[in-house]
Order: sequence, then C-alpha cells, then structure tokens
Amino acid sequence: MNSFTLIPAIDIMDGQCVRLQQGDAQRRTNYPDAPAVVAQAFQKEGASRLHIVDLDGAFAGKPANLATIKSIRDAVTITVEVGGGIRTEEDIKNYLDIGVDHVIIGTRALEDKRFLGEMVRKFGASKIIIGADARNGYLSTRGWTSDSKILAIPFLQEVVAQTGVGTVIFTDIARDGMFNSPNFDALEKVCGIGNLQVIASGGVGSDKDIRSLIQLKQPNLIGAIVGKAIHDGRLSLHDALKAANNI
Repeated sequence: MNSFTLIPAIDIMDGQCVRLQQGDAQRRTNYPDAPAVVAQAFQKEGASRLHIVDLDGAFAGKPANLATIKSIRDAVTITVEVGGGIRTEEDIKNYLDIGVDHVIIGTRALEDKRFLGEMVRKFGASKIIIGADARNGYLSTRGWTSDSKILAIPFLQEVVAQTGVGTVIFTDIARDGMFNSPNFDALEKVCGIGNLQVIASGGVGSDKDIRSLIQLKQPNLIGAIVGKAIHDGRLSLHDALKAANNI
C-alpha cells in the first residue's frame, strides 16, 4: 500500500455485523446483512482492503468467529486483515491458513513484546500488524476493557526497535464510532516513529476527515479505517474512496 488506502470495517459479534460506540458492548448496533454479503458489497463498490474485528474474540481473549471470517475470506478477492482475541501462534496460523492476509496483534503484543518479535520472525513482517488502542495517550487492552499505564508512543518506539514489526493500526478509543474526527495530533506523533507504517482508526465520519488525514502529508500514514459512518449511511463508501484517492 504505497498510496492512501481507505479500509472499510466489519465488526462481528455472534456471527453478525455490528458496531459499538467506543468499544462498549452495551452500545451496540446490529446490521441485518450477513458479514460476507457486506464484504462483497464493499468489494463491488471499489474497496481494495477489509478490516475485520472479531469482537467476541477481543472480549474472550481467543478467536470466536473463525467460520464467519472464513466465509468473508471466501466471498472476496481483496486484501483482508483480522484482529480480535489473537493471542497465540496457533491463532495466527489458523487465520493465515484460511487465507487472511494480515493478522492484528494487540493485547498480547502489549503484554509480551518477545512473542510479537517471534511471530514477526516466523510469519514475516508483512503478515503481522500491531494494534495500538489508546485512551488519553495510554494503551488499552482486552477489547478496551482494561486500561494500562503504558504510554502509546514510547511503547511503539520500543516495539519497532525490538521486534521489527512494520505496521501499526492506531485507534483513538474516545473517537471510535463518534464521528468527531480523528486525533490528528496523536497520529502525527505516531507517524514520527521511524520505520513504521501507520493506519488511522477512530473518528472518521466524513470525506473531509479523510482529506484532512491526507493533508497531514505524512508519507508513512498509509490508510484509514472507516466503520460506523459507512454502515449508518453517514458517509458513502463511494465518496470515502474518492476522498482517499484525492479525486
């Protein structure tokens, strides 16, 4: 992904397509179409990459929707990245075996940098993405239910130096599903970390937000994830892709 890539998100609970506000399971919106049908629609509209989150897995600490995610992978030909509850080498292998292109490690990476380094060496830096979810600058884990005392930026600097991981999805939890624009200041700081490609997540609610991300002119800011704004019809995927392609 050399240019800026707009990545629509599909969040899954109980095999259904859902969205949460700020990761809160009590503030859940269910969408009627099957996840594989949604994925096919996104591909048809021009998406080149999908962001899939197993929310049950994130809360339980182990993958819980493998069959549903396989149905998505089988339904589309575009790039698929998956996160949520991925804590073991076996979890990673299971996803790669069904054809998932990139696996996102969050909680386990925060708690065990050595594991992250081993997985990068075993599967390759192109396959492993670190998920850094921050609230007020501090990293959060376990489906955003546990806040750490670890500052996101110094942690990411250490992780890149020690593990060789090359891509981070940086999520500002306070903005997730709220449409109040991304945290541009935090993203610029993350982009300031050398040898790290950055995908922005949280707060994108309009094509203006996407254009503003591009206008940061950070060469290693390679994409943005958009979820609720598209599912709710606030932002069409067509307009989002146009903005991402600077049309």
